[in-house]
Amino acid sequence: MNAWLFDLGNTRLKCAPLRADGHPGDALALPHREEDIAAALAQALPRERIDVAYLASVAHPAQRMAVLQALSARCGRISIARTQSRFRAGGFGEVRIAYAEPRKFGVDRFLALLGAHAHARGASLICGVGTALTIDLIDADGLHHGGLIAPSPTLMREALHARAPQLPEHGGRALDFAADTEDALAPGADGAAIALIERSLARAAQRLGAPPRLLLHGGGGEALMAALPMAQAAPALVLEGLAIWAAVETPR
Repeated sequence: MNAWLFDLGNTRLKCAPLRADGHPGDALALPHREEDIAAALAQALPRERIDVAYLASVAHPAQRMAVLQALSARCGRISIARTQSRFRAGGFGEVRIAYAEPRKFGVDRFLALLGAHAHARGASLICGVGTALTIDLIDADGLHHGGLIAPSPTLMREALHARAPQLPEHGGRALDFAADTEDALAPGADGAAIALIERSLARAAQRLGAPPRLLLHGGGGEALMAALPMAQAAPALVLEGLAIWAAVETPR
């Protein structure tokens, strides 16, 4: 079966073929603007018709519709992933989310839980760094203990620039104490995110009795890795979770 996985976030559209072994292939990051999506997908996807497309989306409805329209012209079937309160994935065990109302828990965070529980045995603190900074704790038994949402460093810079245009959105060096505004903004925004992650990691260790592994995913995760030496990069975590969801949604 020719199947593809699509992760439509607020910042990026990522896609990857679904391999025969049930894992995502090499991921591609595509333009995110509505007017560019159809052309980008036409260039990135294989010419032959796709049997099924699995889509996870937390983006604006207009962007999601643009992706659905582009995919409908070249896919036999489109399956949209949704958050579930409990999810059993074969030999990986069951994942149970903490939210009483699953619709309020973003599907990207839900899929990241599936990916973490399946491929990183033991407890995990999962940090997604995109438009928002999301932090979720899952224990070794698949129980989600809840999480946090904060602005990502990129969003902090954008928000400051929007309110005070003299403050640049980009640039600056990672210094402990800066002597100019540009250098002060860069470590300030990154440091706020790093401090929240470190605090959450400490609180998670207190709750579980041992420190969980720290997984970083999302477009902004790589920029924080140097300051979080204990972290493991998991750039395809949402796509990994989507592949797990796809295997249950369409039994092989």
